[in-house]
Amino acid sequence: MNIAEQLATIDQLWADPFPDDHGGSVAGWGGPGFVMAGLTERGGARDLAEAQADADRDGLTALLTGRWGEPYRLSLWSVHVRGVEQGEEIPEPWGWLSACAQDLHLWNVGERWVALAVSRQGEEQPYQLLAVVTDVAPP
Repeated sequence: MNIAEQLATIDQLWADPFPDDHGGSVAGWGGPGFVMAGLTERGGARDLAEAQADADRDGLTALLTGRWGEPYRLSLWSVHVRGVEQGEEIPEPWGWLSACAQDLHLWNVGERWVALAVSRQGEEQPYQLLAVVTDVAPP
């Protein structure tokens, strides 16, 4: 997906209504109060793939900063600890994101939050740049 397609996907995620149930959406997947889509995948050597995914996120962040201003930089480590170690109920999409991403770039746009996160769901899985739109405030 090129940068124009990535921006169009983010615009679509932001504009579309959230699904009533968990599952696929036109641009990706989601559930009540959130939608997300994979924008890029980077596989291969771990360090190189992670660096490429981070560069993908940073390039897109620069373009979105022009639209919405500087993003919040949110570490998901404490959210993950609160959910896993302390048993706190973490609302979605934040619980899922904290399990697969270390941090994210986050904008508050109108009534919604827009986030970019680099995700890796297992040692054999590629790094993914995810776009997430939600009306659930970060915990």
